[in-house]
Amino acid sequence: MKTVIEGLKERIIRGTVTVPGDKSITHRAIILGSIARGESNIHNFLDGLDCKNTMVCMQSLGVQIEKVNPSLLRIIGVGLHGLQASQDVLDVGNSGTTMRLLSGLLSGQNFCSEIDGDDSIRKRPMKRIIEPLSLMNAQIKGLFNVHFAPLNIIGSPLRGIDYTLPVASAQVKSALLLAGLYASGETIVREPEVTRDHTERMLELMQGDIHVCPDHKVRIRSGENLTGTDIHIPGDISSAAYFLAAGCAKEGAEIVVKNVGINPTRVGFLDVLMKMGASVELLNKKNVSNEPRADIRIKGALLRGILIDKEMIASVIDELPLVAVVATQAKGETIIQDARELRVKETDRIKAIVDGLSRMGAKIIERNDGFEVFGPVDLRGSTVNSYNDHRIAMSLAIAASYAEGKTVIQETQCMDVSYPEFMQAYSEITKKLIE
Repeated sequence: MKTVIEGLKERIIRGTVTVPGDKSITHRAIILGSIARGESNIHNFLDGLDCKNTMVCMQSLGVQIEKVNPSLLRIIGVGLHGLQASQDVLDVGNSGTTMRLLSGLLSGQNFCSEIDGDDSIRKRPMKRIIEPLSLMNAQIKGLFNVHFAPLNIIGSPLRGIDYTLPVASAQVKSALLLAGLYASGETIVREPEVTRDHTERMLELMQGDIHVCPDHKVRIRSGENLTGTDIHIPGDISSAAYFLAAGCAKEGAEIVVKNVGINPTRVGFLDVLMKMGASVELLNKKNVSNEPRADIRIKGALLRGILIDKEMIASVIDELPLVAVVATQAKGETIIQDARELRVKETDRIKAIVDGLSRMGAKIIERNDGFEVFGPVDLRGSTVNSYNDHRIAMSLAIAASYAEGKTVIQETQCMDVSYPEFMQAYSEITKKLIE
């Protein structure tokens, strides 16, 4: 599937946008709601392919999950020890979050499981969860290659460990915390840099025995049942980022994105924009379901190039391809470094975004751990490839909005992973908001 986008180089964008529920929180709500005791109602869940795969996996493990309406899931939790062995291989599709979190969850069960996914998942590194889970006495390994999916898990009695993550990863941290729910004693996870903390917040909301320490350390103890609850999911800031990027460098533009999650571990993109000189304002701030949220207003401004290094990388990792797009419109040089993790996402996102933007006339140089962008430049419409990666596809769509002429993006069906209505929303916004 391909998508054709008309350039909006000389047009001004104004208006209000609402984006779908947060993908990371939806994954965790489905998993934790499934092993809680009692009913959980998940409001404003993301109905994207990745989260659907998580839901189907939990249903295969014996959990009753009902889609009440397009914005409400009802989960009848089975408790910590109520899961049942799946009769089939658990298929996570393209979702690395599902693969890694379920690996932690299933390691402590009293049955065996096999988890697999698509070709992209089979290439993504699983050693980072296999090694620490093995230290907890988990019996987990790849069927064909010891450190890659498909994974075979023989449920085993687990023991708590004190583990320092070698690479900052919310997925690995969450896998260990889920395993810690079944491990004897205390499990401690230490982070080199702070990563998104949705798992910790939701465990607190469901009355788990968890303690978040100020020194990048999380403690969890087993034995306490989680309690089902209502969870209201904010709009996904990673989805909001695309519309914020569409207006941030256009003089006269003004966009408000409603009810967006502003978890401190997720606002790296806003920090980057403000550091570049963008005008960003948070309105109507509140805290619901243990997650902060607000309306975000951005006004177009003259931007400048900046350095983004390891201190900021973890909080902006998903939006770095989009940062490259914004950097093409900023004055001077923007450098992204210490971002090797981009090489092992759904695709090699460094190579993919450099290729796409280069075809559109950007001055961008690929580095081993990131890229350098020189701006501002006049982008031109071109034929580009998403490499079947939703973040690359949507980032190139925003690049197309700054370009002159038509841009053809190949393989845009991948947007269904995190934002199925992206092109529809993009089209409606450009029709309604362009003056």
